[in-house]
Amino acid sequence: MFSDKKVRETSSNPQSLERNTIAKSTSITGDITSDGDFRIDGFVEGNIKTAGRVVIGKEGKVEGTITCSNADIEGTFTGQIKVSQLLSLKSTARLTGETVTGKLFVEPDALVNGSIEMNNGSVKELRNATKEKTA
Repeated sequence: MFSDKKVRETSSNPQSLERNTIAKSTSITGDITSDGDFRIDGFVEGNIKTAGRVVIGKEGKVEGTITCSNADIEGTFTGQIKVSQLLSLKSTARLTGETVTGKLFVEPDALVNGSIEMNNGSVKELRNATKEKTA
């Protein structure tokens, strides 16, 4: 009974099963568009646009623009990154450029050089509550 339910849930959204991997020895120049998740252990120069998650591994390097729902960065990113939900920077992350995200998690020793803008409704509410208390 449980297996039937699981099969139905999985088959109703085949895009959620897409996993794209760019291997350590791979170098790509150009734009990538997908609905699935990405793991990058090689080098990408260009734009990546996905409705899924982007993971840049420890030895991965991306130069360009990333637009995604979630991202985990362990390697090097240079450019503009737009994450609608959560951006997680691991201790080995090296991020240079413009960052726009809903939520941000940064481990100690991660390096960030650039601007960070958080577009989270709760941040605005917090600012308004602080103004009301001081008035």
